[in-house]
Amino acid sequence: MKNEVVILIAEDDEGHAGLIRKNLVRAGIANEMLHFKDGQEIMDFLLRKGDGAKRKLGTAYVLLLDIHMPRLDGMEVLAQAKADPELRKIPVIMITTTDDPREVAKCHALGCNNYIVKPIDYENFMNAVRQLGLFLAVVEVPNIKGDNQAGSM
Repeated sequence: MKNEVVILIAEDDEGHAGLIRKNLVRAGIANEMLHFKDGQEIMDFLLRKGDGAKRKLGTAYVLLLDIHMPRLDGMEVLAQAKADPELRKIPVIMITTTDDPREVAKCHALGCNNYIVKPIDYENFMNAVRQLGLFLAVVEVPNIKGDNQAGSM
């Protein structure tokens, strides 16, 4: 039996985050979803730092990551996550309004697994999120075991 994948949504726009959640549910995805409002919040979670929620060891995650966020942008989050020996296993799907080919290429070079442009058109955005839901229903995601703290086993 497949382990339940927790969906991490790093998106500073509450409306976009709500649409993503609602449409994943409509696509039949009942996985736990956690929302982070900026890049620093998601990095604190992933690195198990700060006062907020922390990543659980042995849990599988998928990160839906917006590029343009306050405090730490999505490119920096992607670069830091993919530079870490354990966090690099987390599939990262960029979800952004930016379709600049240079940004798309940079995200792929940094290690994102997929890049979805949020269309301004509501129906196209819904279709993109539904496709994402179908992808999440069939993809195998590795559990993240280590916490990368010095002296840990």
